[in-house]
Amino acid sequence: AGARSWNDLPAQAVKYVRYIEELIGAPVALLSTSPEREDTILVTDPFQD
Repeated sequence: AGARSWNDLPAQAVKYVRYIEELIGAPVALLSTSPEREDTILVTDPFQD
């Protein structure tokens, strides 16, 4: 099963996501760790100002 929270992710995965954010110049809002819906992590709320 995939990770279900940001804190469940390995340090290397967090580092990779932060690198992608820097590369594209935008924050990652959702992160899926498997095909299952419940394995989707809300990194930042895209609807919050």
